[in-house]
Amino acid sequence: MKDLLNGRVALVTGSARGIGRATALAMAEAGADVIVHYRRQREQAEAVAREIEAFGRRALLVQADLEQEDQVHQLFNAVQDAFGHLDILVANAAATAFKPILALRAHHLERTYRLVVWSLIWAVQRAAPLMEGRQGRIITLSGHGSRFTIPHYATIGSAKGAVESLTRYLAYELGPRRITCNAIAPGVVDTDSSRYYMGERFAAFREAVSRHTPLGRIATPEDVARVAVFLASDLAGFVTGQVITVDGGLTLTSGPFEVDGFGPEPVR
Repeated sequence: MKDLLNGRVALVTGSARGIGRATALAMAEAGADVIVHYRRQREQAEAVAREIEAFGRRALLVQADLEQEDQVHQLFNAVQDAFGHLDILVANAAATAFKPILALRAHHLERTYRLVVWSLIWAVQRAAPLMEGRQGRIITLSGHGSRFTIPHYATIGSAKGAVESLTRYLAYELGPRRITCNAIAPGVVDTDSSRYYMGERFAAFREAVSRHTPLGRIATPEDVARVAVFLASDLAGFVTGQVITVDGGLTLTSGPFEVDGFGPEPVR
């Protein structure tokens, strides 16, 4: 993947950890300068920035709460001031409350949808002008719960379903600007979020998912990051409006969620 993104500038939201971190590093290794966005994990974000610089690339560290529209604008102001343009936007940041629908409250819905859906629109409205004339790339992150039901996953799952729909609309509307828009839909990925979701049962869950996955394991953040680099590169220049599943074949099976009874602990 080396040199695939030489001379590009990439912004990866939520890049202090997990898939965002792996994507930021993969893009730097492929030759891009990277804006490392974080909300709270400054030390982790600083570590990512150091690793990017070790590849000989420039790293810009920017803190922003993407639930707040004014802070989204501040983030893109920093990008514009530092680079003057943007080639790649990876909308990765997400958060939610893992609760059944009957237990949801307004703040659970608002936080999830502001961060996952609203901020995507705010970000694209600022990113598109910065991509003018540069054959920009917008990459969104969806997930297994957008198409399949998972226990206590309705809020983030439905938000990610909206992201997939928005990705198709963005591809249609931004195509004339020579900007491609694609979504990546990972299956189960070994991240802090997955470990939090499953709690003490994560090891058993990972083993069960691996049994149901044709390739015999769950995804790593790097598996997802490499697909993001491909979509950001000239190799994917005629790919747009697509949802790329990265799950080792998990969705070819019924999976472990119903068969083995896996899900987060019930809400008491």
